[in-house]
Amino acid sequence: MKLGVNIDHVATVRQARRTIEPDPVEAAKTSERAGCDSIVCHLRKDRRHLQDEDLKKLKKTVTTKLNMEMSIDPEIVDIACSVNPDQATLVPEKRLEVTTEGGLDVAGNTEGIKSCIERLKENGIEVSLFIDPDVRQIEASKKAGAEIVEFHTGRYAEEFLSKGNVEEELENLREMIEFSIKEGLVVCAGHGLTYQNVIPVARMNGIYELNIGHSIIARSVFIGIEEAVKEMRELIK
Repeated sequence: MKLGVNIDHVATVRQARRTIEPDPVEAAKTSERAGCDSIVCHLRKDRRHLQDEDLKKLKKTVTTKLNMEMSIDPEIVDIACSVNPDQATLVPEKRLEVTTEGGLDVAGNTEGIKSCIERLKENGIEVSLFIDPDVRQIEASKKAGAEIVEFHTGRYAEEFLSKGNVEEELENLREMIEFSIKEGLVVCAGHGLTYQNVIPVARMNGIYELNIGHSIIARSVFIGIEEAVKEMRELIK
């Protein structure tokens, strides 16, 4: 199983002071040295963390795979087509949210998302859709032309934290992974995964990659990014 490291929150700390450090590009380099398989970053419309120049520098320096999380906003799509990351992951985006609150509603905007996918693919960009583990959204993702889906694991993370219906969420994930694979889709997962809750998800057959950011960056405050990434890699093995 592969590990994608999201370096957005390194930029979050930097933007708190509007200064030059810590540098998300250096965080990406260190994460790669530690053995991650891809670098994930989200260029939001409000630019609350990553900035345009960061994305350009990441494109020049990332040696694994650059996975750009993005909305389908025309401005952001234009930027993606200009920078040409290896992969684009389409996500929902609300201006007032603290972080992504759920999966993309592909079923509610299949044609719009299909158009976006087609444009990105024309520019040689692989496309993934960040969706809830739900049959309706999986079927819509296939119809829109996606070849990769990333399941939003936020509900599982919340149930784990509250000691709620963890097994129910895990069983749904298992079923949706199996369904997606039968539909010919590559399956990834992420959101809310931590050092405490990642192992049950990592044990599931059929997941290609886990994308994790906040927990790794939080851990790195105490032990450094390189060791934090290595610890997560060991857990998901």
